[in-house]
Amino acid sequence: MKSKRASFFSHETLEKNVGWLILATIAVVSIAGLVQIVPLFFQHSTTTPVQGVEPYTALRLAGRDVYIREGCVGCHSQQVRTLAAEVQRYGRYSEAGEGVYDRPFLWGSKRTGPDLARVGGRYSDDWHRVHLNNPRDVVPESNMPAYPWLSQTPVASDQVEAGMRALRTLGVPYTDEQIAGAAAELAGKTEEDALVAYLQGLGLAMKKQGR
Repeated sequence: MKSKRASFFSHETLEKNVGWLILATIAVVSIAGLVQIVPLFFQHSTTTPVQGVEPYTALRLAGRDVYIREGCVGCHSQQVRTLAAEVQRYGRYSEAGEGVYDRPFLWGSKRTGPDLARVGGRYSDDWHRVHLNNPRDVVPESNMPAYPWLSQTPVASDQVEAGMRALRTLGVPYTDEQIAGAAAELAGKTEEDALVAYLQGLGLAMKKQGR
């Protein structure tokens, strides 16, 4: 005959008592969550920037905002996986430390177009401008939409300054001088200038290290 203690910890007890089942579920999920989450606080490779990675300049940050607004992340990823074919095509696989200052992350999950994690310096500024104005002029088979208005739209410096302040609260080490100087850096710049600057900086830190 089973003891009362043994029967209390049986499946039958949990199946017949919803309250105990809920408590047991919460306990198991909490323990599993702690096992997954707590080690991340001590895993410095995910919170320490890769050598050469610095906070975005005001111009590149403005370009990143344009990239998000126009939905580029819906067709382009920014993560080179460790698969041999991807490394051969795009370059070294992505590391967590490359995106320390990214809020939000733009890893993406779809590649209607190519991955852009290592696109910085691969093409000239003029190539990017032509490509943004009409992609078919440089890639005839491209199904990417054209963005001709970017070259006519000035960058909203006040929004960039506000973005820099917000990012500073999230841990990005912007100084007061950098934020105050954003307007001067963006004077006379268009959204096309900003987006090209953003694209030209992607992956450069790794390339400078020869990685």
